[in-house]
Amino acid sequence: MYMGFVVLHLNKASGNDAGTSAHIERTIHPKNADEKRTHLNRELMEFPEGVANRTGAIQHRIDTAGITRKVGKNQVRAIRVMLSGTSEDMKRIEESGRLEDWCADNLDWLKKTFGADNLVSAVLHMDEKTPHIHATVVPVVSGERRKAQASRQEDGKNKYRKKNPGAARLCADDVMARDRLKGYQDSYAQRMQAYGLQRGIAGSEARHVNTQEYYRELYVKNEGLEDNIDCLLKLEDAKMQAIDELNRQEQESRQQYEAAKALREEKESELDETQEALRQVRGQLKTEKLKSTAADVGSSLIGGIGSIIGTSKVRVQQQEIESLKAENQELRQEVKDLNRSIQIQQQEHETAMDKLKQELKKIHDLFPHIKELLRMENLCRLLGFSEGLTKILLEMKPVAFNGILYSPEHKQKFETEHSVAEIKQHPTEQGRLRLTIDGMSDTNWFRQKYQEFQKAIGINVKPKHKTELQNKHNGMTM
Repeated sequence: MYMGFVVLHLNKASGNDAGTSAHIERTIHPKNADEKRTHLNRELMEFPEGVANRTGAIQHRIDTAGITRKVGKNQVRAIRVMLSGTSEDMKRIEESGRLEDWCADNLDWLKKTFGADNLVSAVLHMDEKTPHIHATVVPVVSGERRKAQASRQEDGKNKYRKKNPGAARLCADDVMARDRLKGYQDSYAQRMQAYGLQRGIAGSEARHVNTQEYYRELYVKNEGLEDNIDCLLKLEDAKMQAIDELNRQEQESRQQYEAAKALREEKESELDETQEALRQVRGQLKTEKLKSTAADVGSSLIGGIGSIIGTSKVRVQQQEIESLKAENQELRQEVKDLNRSIQIQQQEHETAMDKLKQELKKIHDLFPHIKELLRMENLCRLLGFSEGLTKILLEMKPVAFNGILYSPEHKQKFETEHSVAEIKQHPTEQGRLRLTIDGMSDTNWFRQKYQEFQKAIGINVKPKHKTELQNKHNGMTM
């Protein structure tokens, strides 16, 4: 009996993984997906109250997991898991009505393998060639670190443990360890045997093609230039939003750093005042003529030190200053990390913009009339034509209209009760287009309207030469 193969792919996500969220949630529609079937996609899990999307679900798990250590800016916060099977077998499962059972068994395996609380999202995609699930796991673990455990086994000694080994922590390396990855493949294949799927051959050269690789191959094949540009623009928009978020985090870190710096300076000033008072008391004790009894000297000493609260306050302030210095150092490092992340994002943005410019140049070379149509669209928008009228004009069709148009030359608006506008080939310049209104160029039409306005307010306008009037009627500017 023939059995197909399971597909189980895991990889670490970087940052808040906004790009993958856009792909999974279809805010950016990929080329290899059928938009007519996108409505069949669905989230297999319910988000917690107040959580709207996958990115928010990742952060919610981290915030509520009881993690005591600070999560680093570059620390892996999520693991992407893709689950599917051979294309023919997945279609067979769907056609036989077992897809719901397959999804339920996948969810059960994910929860038992990674922990039900760590599984924050699972989305079924039905709009691509093969039905598959995109799951998201937050790597919250407990127990002793694998490195520490291995080190103690090598030394054969029980070392002093400074940290609670049972505390919750974020550690993708533990979840993605080599032996565990092999175990995931084995246990998943065993669970999927009920659907006629088996484990792939260990060491096989077959590989999963992710979304980024797909688009790279798509670009090499040069298929669908317009679709590629649309995807690039949407990806750039997501990257710019990520850069804005990094800038906001950097500003927040700088404000925290400045506040901590000011507090440290205040504590250092208080410490200096306390130490100066102590020095004065000690000086008084040295110059004191020992005429009084031992009780008097003791009373004077206690009174002087008591007036400045005591040396215990000095120790407390010193500890506060050391704590503030450590916090300052952490904030400085956070700012450096944020600057580094912003620089990487900006480099990616510049690279993507270069690709976009190359695509646009290619389109202009292949379709030179597009640039001229864009110029006409910009002119229509500037003059005040609606989007609907502009679309008809760009189809080179005449449009009857009434209303108000704006003249950039006269910086004034003019009203017409009935006019006809049309985009035509320029009569004298090859490859150029021009906008005509009532049979004349838009420039001459506005000049005629301006002259009518001047006459209406009592300004005499000198008659133009006959030749010029003829040219104006023909739509030519002098």
